[in-house]
Amino acid sequence: MILEDEKIIDLYWERSENAITETDKKYRERCLYVAKSILNDNSDAEECLNDTYLTAWNLIPPEKPEILSAFLFRIIRNHSLNRLRTLNRDKRKRDLTFSLDELGECMDSRSVTEENFDETEVLNAINDFLRTLNKDNRFILVRRYWFFDSIADISKRSSMTEENVRARLSRLRKRLKKYLKKKVGL
Repeated sequence: MILEDEKIIDLYWERSENAITETDKKYRERCLYVAKSILNDNSDAEECLNDTYLTAWNLIPPEKPEILSAFLFRIIRNHSLNRLRTLNRDKRKRDLTFSLDELGECMDSRSVTEENFDETEVLNAINDFLRTLNKDNRFILVRRYWFFDSIADISKRSSMTEENVRARLSRLRKRLKKYLKKKVGL
């Protein structure tokens, strides 16, 4: 029997070791998917999964995540990106580099300085932008820039041609750039 998220969070608050066991039962495969899509290596993904469980253990309490899955996915994504940076100081995973470069096009580099860059404001604006998109466009954007899926993978998952996915991503980046410029001056 798989526990509901609230019960799992309660186990963390009780400092019960079963919290990790139950988290693993419910979220192991999806967390590993996130890590593998970034690292492309099973053993590194497993290591990041263990780091994720330790981080969750250390953060809950005092945090009480509203959505446990999103909380865990954010943690494993960050661990995976940090692991990738460590493993590949000079050469990065090709799709990841392209994804980050593509997304970087959405911000005017002249306006991004420490003095005027408010990360929370930008994240809120991106979330607002995602809410304006239809289901297909939101899926494509999130798969590419959150999960770092390749164009080919997105094409298969969305039953679109790779060219169609590329074209949509290009249009979405332009729309996002315009939206960020309007909302936060980037």
